[in-house]
Amino acid sequence: MSLEDDPFEYQVTKSGILLIRRGGRTVMEIGGKRAAALIPKLGRDDDADQQLLARATGNYRHGNERQSGRH
Repeated sequence: MSLEDDPFEYQVTKSGILLIRRGGRTVMEIGGKRAAALIPKLGRDDDADQQLLARATGNYRHGNERQSGRH
């Protein structure tokens, strides 16, 4: 499933916690210094936001995974 088919959504709480959702479910909560560094980078470009959120959750391709049909 790609980011275009099932994009990440995010919300910043009053207390500064970044909630990352995908498919209507919260997949990660980030707080502290990590959230403080990530929040200012969000909101500029939707594609860039998706990449940042994917990297923050660890849900992105590293480039070395095999395709299922090609062994």
